[in-house]
Amino acid sequence: MNDLFFSDLTNNNSNNFFLIAGPCVVENEEMPMAIAVRIKKITDRLGIPFIFKASYLKANRSRSDSFTGIGHEKALRLIGQVGKELDIPVLTDIHSEEQAAMAAAYVDVLQIPAFLSRQTELLVAAGKTGKVVNIKKGQFASAESMKFAVQKVLQTGNSRIMLTERGTTFGYNDLIVDFRNIPEMQANGVPVIVDVTHSLQQPNQGSGITGGRPDLIETIAKAAIAAGTDGIFLETHPDPANALSDGANMLRIDYLEDLLEKLVAIRKAVY
Repeated sequence: MNDLFFSDLTNNNSNNFFLIAGPCVVENEEMPMAIAVRIKKITDRLGIPFIFKASYLKANRSRSDSFTGIGHEKALRLIGQVGKELDIPVLTDIHSEEQAAMAAAYVDVLQIPAFLSRQTELLVAAGKTGKVVNIKKGQFASAESMKFAVQKVLQTGNSRIMLTERGTTFGYNDLIVDFRNIPEMQANGVPVIVDVTHSLQQPNQGSGITGGRPDLIETIAKAAIAAGTDGIFLETHPDPANALSDGANMLRIDYLEDLLEKLVAIRKAVY
């Protein structure tokens, strides 16, 4: 991601929200490019800045027999290839200090998972790469407390930081989105994103498979745009029912264009 692109996001120069979207995880060699091409065609038409997202590794799974990936280097190469061939920024998440430098060789944005948003060494390692760092707000954390995560990255000399709202734990098996968190986190002077699909997870099910409410994706996304979010994050897949991770809360890619058209209309009405 070049500095001009990030500056546009920070200063809202695009006059539109930006989109972080893609599959939960790289499932095979063909998937990343196929999904990215479809999303880019839509976002180009609608004037939405697009960052492609895919996890190269799913380190946080409930069950030991859950799919975690096709191999670190292989998946990272495929994500990097999307960025180069389509000339768009690409994002993946990291889980340890050692992974920061490895992933930074392929992607433009390093994402800190919500469960790891307080891990000082991980935040510092990500900051030191010079890449954009997207920190997801922990399900357990207040919006105000995220200023400390921002400070940890800033102390490395890296000011290219984004924060993502992805819901707050509400009982044992549910999450709730507090839209007050958007302006609260924007007070840190960084772009704020609402992760629509993960906010609709129903985690920690007895089966060991996370549930979700994809029927509410449009509701949460519309509310986020109306509340002034800088960006929307969502995971999308051609066939969520057969996805190898997070299928219960992903958006079927066939529905993406209609959703984004509605969000653009709301954005124009509000701003």
